[in-house]
Amino acid sequence: MSGKEVKILIFSINDEYYATDIMEVERILGFEEPTKLPDSPNFLEGVINYEGNILPVISLSKKFNLPLKASKKDEKVIVAKQEEQKFGIVVDVVSEVRDVNLDNIEEAPEIVGGISRRYIKGLIKIDKKIIIFLKLSSILTEEEKDLISK
Repeated sequence: MSGKEVKILIFSINDEYYATDIMEVERILGFEEPTKLPDSPNFLEGVINYEGNILPVISLSKKFNLPLKASKKDEKVIVAKQEEQKFGIVVDVVSEVRDVNLDNIEEAPEIVGGISRRYIKGLIKIDKKIIIFLKLSSILTEEEKDLISK
């Protein structure tokens, strides 16, 4: 037992649980309908005004090719920070912040493979649930970051 812990933010999309390291999160905002941008990638919901700056908002449902949920009443926007770049991620529900022992995080199986392994840090087992531990800074490729920052 290493005893080391990491603080994570747990959220859900389409009744699946995901988590990210709290250090990748700047703030959690209530959902605000983003302004759509013409000719933008399909996963880009649009942009919102965040602290006087333009914040691109992406949909993980679309990015991960998940079915879209009809209700938007509890949706939140997680503001992810990476170096000087920030982007918002639309999630259905933000559940909690908690400490997780590193021993409870397993590597993603090889079968996950492909592109998704780029942004899956591992799988967390908590309370008989499996939570997909994401590395938010790797969700977007360099090309996608360039597309949404223009």
